Amino acid sequence: MRKGMFRFFAVLAIILISSLSHADTQLPKENRVPGGIAIINLGEFKHKPDVSFDNNPVWLHQSDNQFTAIVGIPLNQKSGLAHVQVNDQAVSFEVTDKKYKEQRLTVARKHSNPSEKQLKRIRIESAKSRKAFKTFSDSQANGGFIWPAKGPTSSPFGLKRFFNDQPRRPHSGLDIAAPAGDKIVSPTAGKVVLTGNFFFNGNSVFIDHGQGLVTMYCHMQSIDVKEGQVVEQGELIGKIGSTGRVTGPHLHWTVSLNNSRVDPMLFLSDTK
Repeated sequence: MRKGMFRFFAVLAIILISSLSHADTQLPKENRVPGGIAIINLGEFKHKPDVSFDNNPVWLHQSDNQFTAIVGIPLNQKSGLAHVQVNDQAVSFEVTDKKYKEQRLTVARKHSNPSEKQLKRIRIESAKSRKAFKTFSDSQANGGFIWPAKGPTSSPFGLKRFFNDQPRRPHSGLDIAAPAGDKIVSPTAGKVVLTGNFFFNGNSVFIDHGQGLVTMYCHMQSIDVKEGQVVEQGELIGKIGSTGRVTGPHLHWTVSLNNSRVDPMLFLSDTK
């Protein structure tokens, strides 16, 4: 009898902890534009459905048997209908076009026209970055971020950039201007999956926050974490610097969801 009661209360405790964990999960803001997020109510399922977008698994939030998909929309997504794959069916949602501003910068020639030797290094580093961004773990993600650094926003997400008048990919992150040596902290809990010194991005850190939510921090003066390290919200991960392709000290911060770069502002409160 005692053993049976103990098992009952142990199971009950696990259920309560699980429900509290999901109840405390904060979702990001929704904005169904390129570089935005679609939050789609999928309805009730007896078992967790397989959900993907552009062949990448999607963040699923569960409440009882109700499932919600939190889908990152890539910057190159065309306006109109987009489709999420749910088991063997497609669920459609509308993407609205958005016009982003332009910026023109002058940078050192070695960073705008790399040599063949440098291109070889860039290709190796790009492969590592792509692998990190595709990380998907079962840990429950949380969209309630704090700012990773203190300072004004110097370059917004989605900016169309030209280096030495040559067009480049849109700015897939958010730049925060701050003095060299200032602290950079993790905006939410996660696990460090990649660190290193990169040709374009300088000293960089990638953190997996679960469910395909991955963040990247670039141009750091120093890296204060190691690969495999678990970090809590607000924990120091490095310091502001000017390594890589930069015009001055700042933090370039990227947020990626289901391997789509999305606007970090959708995860933040309105104030720092």
